[in-house]
Amino acid sequence: MGSEGAQVAKTAVIGADVTIGRDAVIGEYCVIEDGAAIGAECRLAPHVVVHAGSRVGDRVRIDAQAVIGKDRMRAKRSILQAASDLAPAEVGDDCLIGAHATIYRGATIANNVLVADLATVREQVTIGEYTIVGRSVVVENQTSVGRKCKLETNCYITAYSVIEDFCFIAPMVSTSNDRYIGRTEERFQHFKGVTVRRGGRIGVGATILPGITIGEDALVGAGSVVTHDVPPHTVVVGVPARWFGPVPEDQRLERQGWE
Repeated sequence: MGSEGAQVAKTAVIGADVTIGRDAVIGEYCVIEDGAAIGAECRLAPHVVVHAGSRVGDRVRIDAQAVIGKDRMRAKRSILQAASDLAPAEVGDDCLIGAHATIYRGATIANNVLVADLATVREQVTIGEYTIVGRSVVVENQTSVGRKCKLETNCYITAYSVIEDFCFIAPMVSTSNDRYIGRTEERFQHFKGVTVRRGGRIGVGATILPGITIGEDALVGAGSVVTHDVPPHTVVVGVPARWFGPVPEDQRLERQGWE
């Protein structure tokens, strides 16, 4: 254990075969379990838990009481199949993990990602570079989130979803993957998350029903309930959401110069 210049609090609990990079700082009462790796110049605040085998890149800040690599939980009556042999959690370089955030085993966080306070990233989730996972956001299992996305405060991304690059999901957006709300065996044939294609935007408080695809660079207005797929470059609003018009030319993703 240990590396040049690392500072490990006396109250920290460090397991076997742990690697701590140079100039890292491990705070009071942290727990780093067997086989975990902490990169160079990381800063772990007090009471952080890094579970066995987890990998944390260089220059990562992890705030108080965050948990990295938590094992999955599965209720006996859950319809989601339990994942087996999950890989350790991975957090890339230059990430910021907020207080009380939880990243599950099997999750992969790319470089330069912000996972804010109280957010949860479940097992078998991937988060792309420079994405922001806001305060109290939940990203459920087997979901992929692309690079340079913004998932704003308290939005909920249901299991088995795909969020492509440059997407914006506003606060309090809700998504769903079960059209039968837990009744009849037929629901298993239609169980599916949502897909938001590249540059898609969803306004505050909108609800997206199971299996819906929001097309490339499309826009869903605030408070809308989306019951059908949204074509690319289209604005929809209302309950249920209906065509409102095309996305204005100056709002098109290709006009923003973000690549």
